[in-house]
Amino acid sequence: MKIAVLLSGGIDSAVSCLLLMKQGYDITGLTMINQDVAVAEKAAMVARQIGIKHLIVDLRDEFAARVMTPFCNEYQRGITPNPCVECNQFIKFGHLLDYAIENGFDQVATGHYARIEYDEAKQRYLLKKGLDNRKDQSYFLYRLGQKQLSRTLFPLGNLTKDEVKEIAANQGLQAANEKESQEICFIPGDYRNFLSVRITALPGDIIDKQGNIIGKHNGLAYYTIGQRHGLGVNAGKKVYVIEIDAAKNLLVVDEEPYLFSRELRAEQNNFISIEALEAPMHVEAKIRYAATPASAIITPIGDKVQVLFDQPQRAITPGQSVVYYQGETVIGGGRII
Repeated sequence: MKIAVLLSGGIDSAVSCLLLMKQGYDITGLTMINQDVAVAEKAAMVARQIGIKHLIVDLRDEFAARVMTPFCNEYQRGITPNPCVECNQFIKFGHLLDYAIENGFDQVATGHYARIEYDEAKQRYLLKKGLDNRKDQSYFLYRLGQKQLSRTLFPLGNLTKDEVKEIAANQGLQAANEKESQEICFIPGDYRNFLSVRITALPGDIIDKQGNIIGKHNGLAYYTIGQRHGLGVNAGKKVYVIEIDAAKNLLVVDEEPYLFSRELRAEQNNFISIEALEAPMHVEAKIRYAATPASAIITPIGDKVQVLFDQPQRAITPGQSVVYYQGETVIGGGRII
């Protein structure tokens, strides 16, 4: 079987190659240029060290259209986007997967910490959490469809990060010494600097929940729900961003209790373990990657989903993803509105 491993030059994709080679697969590294060509050069070095073929695909135009431009547009509208979700759906498991299939590969593999299983009874591919709860990345993959899952392998799904590091060190991989990237891959440094030369930021008033003007903001794009620092106001109490009102160009701040809510609605929902949500369902839902899954009931409301939590959640943020789980299995997810 011919497998294209989406090779970034980092430790996870490199170890994925090693594991699949050990299982006897015909492996080729496949790297996309999304902005910086240095990524391809780094991946090519890893491919040489491992001893595999390597292909490079220039997807700068596609990445700009599908990820970078929407990223800027969402912030312009006072919404906090999730570019990793968009990249996975449209680029890694979109353009790159299509490229791999068109060029004779049977499947693609990535270094994501997640698992894919086929359920014979449901006749559906299921997306499950990675074994390492600290590194599980299923949250970012909830938009994948059955076709994408059927063509994808996650070799690291049953491993911990420490085990992956040990494999890399034992094989003498240069990638073993690389620091992990924790920020948005296409933005070096503060995202506000990235936005400042790409959007028009219109200053406006900062108000409290009672409507009192207590300061000025520099443009709604530079703030997000739950933010406390960098507000530039002296309210005589600890205040946080409670709401971003793009229609009126207002930043609403107040005390922390205002950040909590039991309910949200989600659009652009994708379901994996089921064909569609047709009745209320009990799930554990995550409103951001680092959040603890919280007990909730999801209910279809037209083409949207209402999520009602048992306990109030802090800083529910429009534009972020809410992902629905039952145990280890991803039911689906949507975009918070």
